[in-house]
Amino acid sequence: MSAAAVSTCAVAVDVALLTIRDERLQLLLVEPDAPAVAGRWALPGRRVRDDEGLDATAHRALDELASIQAPDAHLQQLRTYGDLTRDPGGRVVSVAYLALTPTSEDPVDHKRARFWNVSDIGTERGPELAYDHDRIIHDAVERARSKLEYTALATAFVEPPFTLGELRRVYEAVWGVALDPANFRRKVVSTADFVVEAEGLAPPGPEGGRPAKRYRPGTAHRLHPAMLRP
Repeated sequence: MSAAAVSTCAVAVDVALLTIRDERLQLLLVEPDAPAVAGRWALPGRRVRDDEGLDATAHRALDELASIQAPDAHLQQLRTYGDLTRDPGGRVVSVAYLALTPTSEDPVDHKRARFWNVSDIGTERGPELAYDHDRIIHDAVERARSKLEYTALATAFVEPPFTLGELRRVYEAVWGVALDPANFRRKVVSTADFVVEAEGLAPPGPEGGRPAKRYRPGTAHRLHPAMLRP
């Protein structure tokens, strides 16, 4: 191999952390340190150290850039991005992660890290994005939407115990649609081991009414039948 063919390549991790706040699907973004992308927003990301695994890098990026510790967040690798021009600072291959969490806390540094409505990203109301993070965000959101159809991943967005109304609002926020409460309830309770009843009842809402039953995640990972998007 010639000397010209040898190059250095850094490996990084970027995290698309999704949560639901104010019944809207939101994404965590930060202002990156790199001067080349000053004024733009990016997914929390860090270079991988020689002494740590990829999952550890993902958690470190959330901690260092947004002061968010989410050890119980659902974390899964999304895909690897390695276009030659994706980082103006040099060749960087990024392993992107999708993280889902019920957290509703604001980042400590509100000026450099904040949650954005996913529906605003890519519009005039949204941020200008750095690197190829528009592509990563698109892939992450679509992965979350599709996973809700055939897995029990929706329960990663709510703290147990939860009501079926709270679980329904997860689907509505992620899919961006309104669902019929009765049909949704019938589908959930008829799906084996999707959710199981928890002790006690939820307190009445502001309008009163009958207290709702509470549930926790069951043992199912895949849903049969699937919860298809309208």
